[in-house]
Amino acid sequence: MIKQLQNSLKDKGMGYCALIISPENRKYFTGFESSDGFLLVSSDRAVFITDGRYIEAAEKQILNCEVRLLGKTYPQIAEILGEMNCKHLLVEASRMTVATYNSLKGVLKSTSIATDSTLDSMINELRSIKNEDEVESIVKAQRIAEDAFQHILKFIKVGVTEKEIALELDFFMLRNGGEGLSFETIAVSGKNSSMPHGVPSNKKIENGDFITMDFGTIINGYHSDMTRTVAVGFATDEMKNIYDAVLKAQQNCLDNIKAGIPCKTGDMFARSVINDSGYGKYFTHSTGHGVGVEIHEYPNLSPASDSILQVGNIVTVEPGIYIPEKFGVRIEDMALITENGCRNLTNANKELIIL
Repeated sequence: MIKQLQNSLKDKGMGYCALIISPENRKYFTGFESSDGFLLVSSDRAVFITDGRYIEAAEKQILNCEVRLLGKTYPQIAEILGEMNCKHLLVEASRMTVATYNSLKGVLKSTSIATDSTLDSMINELRSIKNEDEVESIVKAQRIAEDAFQHILKFIKVGVTEKEIALELDFFMLRNGGEGLSFETIAVSGKNSSMPHGVPSNKKIENGDFITMDFGTIINGYHSDMTRTVAVGFATDEMKNIYDAVLKAQQNCLDNIKAGIPCKTGDMFARSVINDSGYGKYFTHSTGHGVGVEIHEYPNLSPASDSILQVGNIVTVEPGIYIPEKFGVRIEDMALITENGCRNLTNANKELIIL
């Protein structure tokens, strides 16, 4: 990963270096997870500095760059950048605080600090294209989530609460190999399911409820993400029609996305079906987002996105329809973009399940 960043810095010209401070990007480039540390990269060198809590583990685990014990933070950063003959420092502008910027500016007298999105864009592009190991980790995480879905279908019954469903999903994923939760699990039912990111409550499941469950786990630092909506007891004709519209929208997107098309076109493959069904105003979010070492990554299947899908992108495809004070439906898979289409990484059943 670091070599790719070094190549990008080399393309910028002489004297360009990068300072990486965010935990997610430190993890991405070094493979080492820590709450503290700084990664400095030039076209031909990389140095990771961290404090005494992590130094021994870092020295053992990090193989692609030099590891040093953290001393006086900003003078040490300035010293290393001096060794690298850094004239132009690129920083994570979207992740750096003003306080950190001011501290850097105070010690870097002969080095310019780029406060634009140059480094963010470089990293977004690199992270968005997954290699085989990254795909394998995401698939492993997804398989655990799918097993959790099969488990929860046996757990759900009238009288259990949304919180109990969410906790059962969490416990199953963690008990069966998940390193952590991709995000706070969503399990909302009945009227609550009309809120796309509703919070599980003490509401009890009733006959005739839709239950929307959005959840995932982590393997090797990589996230999975899936959503399924099921009915309990029975589903009205309206519920069935809306579920069918969402499923058709998702499938149209999965059937048509591929490398080389704009992300906004990918969004429209799903959105146009929901618009044609008459529920367009109830589809209130983007069709999907990238997934990797963070649950929301570049690129986004959004009507506002000018990005182009590339081979190796992994994006969610998750259209939804949400009728306020009635119910909502969302169905979500993860898709690996290929030259001529996509590979659906999600195996779980998507036909309407009535428990």
